Amino acid sequence: MGREAAEGRDRAPATDPAEDSVDRHIARWAGKVPFDVPTEAVITRIQLLAKHVSHGKERALAETGLQAFEFETMHRLASRGAPWRAPSAELAAELLLSPAGMTGRLDTLEKSGLVRRLRAPGDRRRVDVELTEEGHRRWSDAMRWRGVAEAEMIDPLDDAERDALAGLLKQMLLAVETR
Repeated sequence: MGREAAEGRDRAPATDPAEDSVDRHIARWAGKVPFDVPTEAVITRIQLLAKHVSHGKERALAETGLQAFEFETMHRLASRGAPWRAPSAELAAELLLSPAGMTGRLDTLEKSGLVRRLRAPGDRRRVDVELTEEGHRRWSDAMRWRGVAEAEMIDPLDDAERDALAGLLKQMLLAVETR
């Protein structure tokens, strides 16, 4: 066999795109179950990408030694900007927690040195919750790890493709949210 033929054998045809798990899923079910192929392809890919996002979040938590409830609480505090503080009752409402549930969560976070509770000036009944420097550092580390995982997912797309995809997903989400 000539050198050109041998080299051609090792390369995939340029017009043959890589097959992903959704292509194989659709091929496996073709003719067995009635479904619209383009819809199945879009929805199944969205579902699989959501799982990958979830795994990226789990890796970020594992890298920083945080539990999901710790991250979520600190995330709510960090979103307020320095000094990363909120009234306990407001935080509980955002996290859909009962006062007792919020107390238990804050006990754990405070024992870990990630938050501190402060009596509100002028109203000793109100308790504010504030991220400590250590809490903010750990939250920032988790956000950095999440960013790495998300960047890896979107890296194959150029800026125009990212903008186009964001617009299409927004169009889909708005249709669902406004029903």
